[in-house]
Amino acid sequence: MYAAETTYELPSDRSVFFNALSLTGWNISMPTVVITDYEFPDLEMETAIFEDAGVEVVTTQADSPEDVIKVASKVEADALLVQYAQITSAVFDALDNLTVVAKYGIGTDNIDLKSATKHGVRILNVPDYCQDEVAEHALGLMLSCERKFSRFDAAVKSGTWDWKVGKPIHRLTNSTVGVVGCGRIGSTFVEKTRGFEFEVLGHDPNVSDKTVQERGFKPTGFEDLLERSDVVTVHVPLDDKTEEMFDAAAFKRMRSDAILVNTSRGAVVDTNALADALDGGELRGAGLDVLPEEPPDNSPLLTHDDVVLTPHVAWYSEDSFVDLRESVATDISRVLTGQSPKNIVNTAVTESCE
Repeated sequence: MYAAETTYELPSDRSVFFNALSLTGWNISMPTVVITDYEFPDLEMETAIFEDAGVEVVTTQADSPEDVIKVASKVEADALLVQYAQITSAVFDALDNLTVVAKYGIGTDNIDLKSATKHGVRILNVPDYCQDEVAEHALGLMLSCERKFSRFDAAVKSGTWDWKVGKPIHRLTNSTVGVVGCGRIGSTFVEKTRGFEFEVLGHDPNVSDKTVQERGFKPTGFEDLLERSDVVTVHVPLDDKTEEMFDAAAFKRMRSDAILVNTSRGAVVDTNALADALDGGELRGAGLDVLPEEPPDNSPLLTHDDVVLTPHVAWYSEDSFVDLRESVATDISRVLTGQSPKNIVNTAVTESCE
């Protein structure tokens, strides 16, 4: 890149370095990241990190893969930072300069991982920024479903002061809780519920029973877990094994007095089948932070007072908000400045580059 007899030490503010070289006639362009879409009020955190690393930032609000390609190809993007945009095989086929795509969050189901790996593009996420928040939210949904908080709240605000509007309520202490998905968040959930003295069953379709046991769960087959659990809480990623994992057949196996809690991905649960199960008395209630369609449009669950719904907010706290944005911008900067990323999803790409 530079003349053999000359050695350059990059300053901490790499943008100064690149700008200085351009003034002396060197034809060196700064790497470019396109932030494809975002819901944040501003991008000051990300921009500051990228500028310090000598990375140019381009922002847009892409509604489709075609929009992503249009913007990213125009600026010859080296990286994409994605929230909800669909990054399909067509995106990887079209963007020759692309070296890294990072996701604002944990799940990468909106990114074609196979195509990314085929093209040698590293996929990054932020796997540990909100594990406390999601575990706490799952616990809150469980308590709300059992203790009927939303039903009591609505009754009091409408002028009804009557403890019987929430009947029946059962004691949670010493209940059997089935955790489907025994990774960071599932494990954190169990740690936060120690005082309830639950019997904790664990099932994870993506890891072995041995690993489930090593993580502190009692390994249990999926069907057995459904049949035995008073509460089932879901913490799996969305993939071919987990899409509509909770369907009509699963609900028929669950206890009629059981509660389902889902803070993972909406499509893990067939919500039409869930509504039918609730109507048919096959379940006692559900607490959902995620839905297949967000926001929901005419979902049958909207009229159920035995369902507690929150707007995909389990990840959020002011602390996790900062952790998410700083972590993902820093990891992209690592890749674009020749360093190894901290959180890579498709490790095969890194291994092939070593």
